[in-house]
Amino acid sequence: MSIQAAVAPSGSHSRSAEERVGRYDWEALSSELDSQGCAVLETLLRPDECEEIAALYPHEEHFRSHVVMARHGFGKGEYRYFKYPLPKLLAGLRTALYRQLAPIANAWNERMNVGMRYPEQHADFLALCHEAGQVRPTPLLLQYGPGDFNCLHQDLYGELAFPLQAAIVLSELGRDFTGGEFVLTEQRPRMQSRAEVVPLRQGDAVAFAAHNRPVTGTKGSYRVNLRHGVSRVRSGHRHTVGIIFHDAK
Repeated sequence: MSIQAAVAPSGSHSRSAEERVGRYDWEALSSELDSQGCAVLETLLRPDECEEIAALYPHEEHFRSHVVMARHGFGKGEYRYFKYPLPKLLAGLRTALYRQLAPIANAWNERMNVGMRYPEQHADFLALCHEAGQVRPTPLLLQYGPGDFNCLHQDLYGELAFPLQAAIVLSELGRDFTGGEFVLTEQRPRMQSRAEVVPLRQGDAVAFAAHNRPVTGTKGSYRVNLRHGVSRVRSGHRHTVGIIFHDAK
């Protein structure tokens, strides 16, 4: 199977994902991303879809690698990177979300005087990644238990990196786990860092800045640096799927 065929969602799943993602008020979400660096898409997935994706975790045939965070100083917990072809639902959402986020990413790069402009279609961006030697898929499924956490980090896997990404919580806060809040920190030039804690319920997605974003100051736009992580899970188990739009070397 060619890379192009492997990464492309099927026609029906692509249309379904486009309709699902397109129902949100993207003007409002874009404004939230501009002002806060993150925005929540409530109930992007149904509970049964969340459970279906989380249930994939023990089945190694869906994944290309398995990472135990403590071995690398990343925190506590573990995750698996999906291999191509991605599950059809995730492939469709990855394509549909990229289509909405690419104009925001291009506007950010213009404000930050970054020359890169992202194609309208995700397949075209992935083609650029693969030409640069970034051919390994980056969507991942994370699993946390009591006491687990994810250190603040950035998911940059090569020369090409899309400036926005998304995470979808698959478990229900208060029923399946407690704690485990999504945390975003913003390092501002000559200022103290700012933290944002994002409450998420089962099926909610958060779109957020993966690396840098522009902020308007008195002399125009300036660049801030962001990192994200997950606070300590107090009890239970938490599954999350991460959707990263660039591939890895």
